[in-house]
Amino acid sequence: MFYYGYMFSNPYYMLGMVLVLIGSIAMMMAQFKVSSAYGKYKKIPNSRGKTGQEVAREILDSEGLYHVEIKQVNGQLSDHYNPSTQTIALSNEVYSGTSLAALSVAAHECGHAIQYKEGYAPIKLRNGLLPIVNMGQYLGWIAIMIGLFMNTNIAWFGFILMCGLLLFQLVTLPVEFNASSRALNILESRYLYGDELVGAKRMLSAAALTYVASLFATLMSMLRIFLMILASSGRRD
Repeated sequence: MFYYGYMFSNPYYMLGMVLVLIGSIAMMMAQFKVSSAYGKYKKIPNSRGKTGQEVAREILDSEGLYHVEIKQVNGQLSDHYNPSTQTIALSNEVYSGTSLAALSVAAHECGHAIQYKEGYAPIKLRNGLLPIVNMGQYLGWIAIMIGLFMNTNIAWFGFILMCGLLLFQLVTLPVEFNASSRALNILESRYLYGDELVGAKRMLSAAALTYVASLFATLMSMLRIFLMILASSGRRD
C-alpha cells in the first residue's frame, strides 16, 4: 500500500501517465483521420472503373512479379503484403472496389512488393531488426519489472532493450513513405487524373500519419518507463 501511495504521489509517475495519455490521444486522432479519409474516398469511383484487384495485378505484372498472389481477406484496412508467402492481401472493399481509396491501398501494397523485389535497404534493415526487437521487448519487460521490484539498476538495462522498438518504428517510416510514393507515381502515370490524384494523395498521407503517431505514442510510453525507473532510483537514494 505504501508503494502505491508513493507511486501516485510521485510527480515522475504522474507525469508519465500524462505522457501516455498524450500519446494515446495522438494515436486516436491519427486513426480517426485515416478512417475519415477512407470513408470519404471509398465513395468516389475512379474514372477508369478499375477494381483494386485489377490494378494490383496489372502493377505486379508490369514489374515482373507474376508469382505474387493477390487474395481477398475480411476486415477494413486489413490490407498487407506478406513477403514470406509473396502474397498481397486486400480487404473486400479494396479487392472488388473501384473507389479512389481501393486503388490507393492496392497500389501501396504493390509498392511493398516492389521494394522487396528491388532489395530496398530500409525494408531489409527493418526485417533484420524485427526478431531482435521482439526478443528485446520480452527481455526488457522482465528486466524492468525485476529492477523496479528489487530496486536495482537492471531496470535501466531493460529500458535500453525496450528502446529497440523506437528504432524499428523509425525505420518503418521511410518504408511506408516510399511505398506510398511509388504508389502515387504509378497511379499518376496510368490510372488517376486531376482531382482523383489529389484524393489518392490525401488518402495515403492520412494512412502514413498513423505510423508517425505510433512512433510518437511509443516515445511517450518509453518516457513514462524512463520516469518510473528514475522515480525508483530516487527511492533508493
